[in-house]
Amino acid sequence: MGMSAGYELVARGAKTLLIDAFDPPHSMGSHHGEPRLIRHAYHGGETYVRMALRADERWLELERLSGKKLLERSGVLNMAETSFYNYDNRLDDAALHGVQVERLRADEINRRFPGIKLSGSFQGMYEPNAGYLYSEKCVAAYKEQAIAAGAELLVNSIVTTIKNERAQVTVYTEKDSFTATKLIITAGAWFKLLSPYVTLPIRAVRKVVGWFEAESNEFDAGVFPGFTWGGTDGVYYGFPSIGGAGVKIGRHDTGVEWLPGQPIAPFGTYPEDEADLRRALEAFIPGAAGRLLQSAVCKYEFTPDEDFIIDTHPEHANVLLAGGFSGHGFKFASVVGEILADKIEQKKDAYDLRLFQLSRFA
Repeated sequence: MGMSAGYELVARGAKTLLIDAFDPPHSMGSHHGEPRLIRHAYHGGETYVRMALRADERWLELERLSGKKLLERSGVLNMAETSFYNYDNRLDDAALHGVQVERLRADEINRRFPGIKLSGSFQGMYEPNAGYLYSEKCVAAYKEQAIAAGAELLVNSIVTTIKNERAQVTVYTEKDSFTATKLIITAGAWFKLLSPYVTLPIRAVRKVVGWFEAESNEFDAGVFPGFTWGGTDGVYYGFPSIGGAGVKIGRHDTGVEWLPGQPIAPFGTYPEDEADLRRALEAFIPGAAGRLLQSAVCKYEFTPDEDFIIDTHPEHANVLLAGGFSGHGFKFASVVGEILADKIEQKKDAYDLRLFQLSRFA
């Protein structure tokens, strides 16, 4: 979100400094371990749908500027037990905004995607124009474009203190300080380290993903879609095998709380790291439940309602906060950067952002 906002601002002529505790793209945030799903028939109502469609446009623009392939339209198949989740509202919102989508019965899914084995208790929603983003390449492309447009990037620099005085805000790192009239904070799972300057209801959670060997090429990219799968046994998401890497799957719900700055337990520390992922694969795509080929550990930053926080600091009108993207935010990074830049320029909001206001937690 920060790299996107930085590019947007410098491209509009603002003198822009980007400060990162690491050197993006890196493995210490929530963007590593490509790829990430992008969908448009979204839960949460009109604001999310409109933002998802605009985000798609902005990713294509970044592709054009960078000359790099960032978005693959694999289609995304959402599957859920009928007693667990109903797609009616999402289908209605999709129709209202011209998003192509199909409702599918379990037998239709099994027929169209032979690798999937669903019982009749499931239903599906297929979005053919959805797909996935190469997340690390996206961050690298924004970094490249921001620097080329004149932004300064300070890497491996941990912010220790932030202070406001009159109309200015000063950010202190371990070695230096920087003063500006306006500041955007997009600290991801690391927001707790900025307390008490800013205190947000964000819970950082350790999450794991695995890539599993598939028994046939029916799970390959270009053949198999991105997917979500949910029911009483958990909520999962995943991707086809890209370049032979294996079918990637992660669990959206559950997870072990992580304190920013503390070591994060490697994959396999807990039996459920692999067991949960394998059990889900065996339940609905058993042909992709082969050997674990690789694994990764990343971080979610949950808000209590899993909606984002995009708002002004409650005490400082010249400071914007963007966080709590709750494991489903990456697809929106391109449009969130645009939203933050608009707010810095005091433009009228292009979307109804009340959904993301801090006051909802009061």
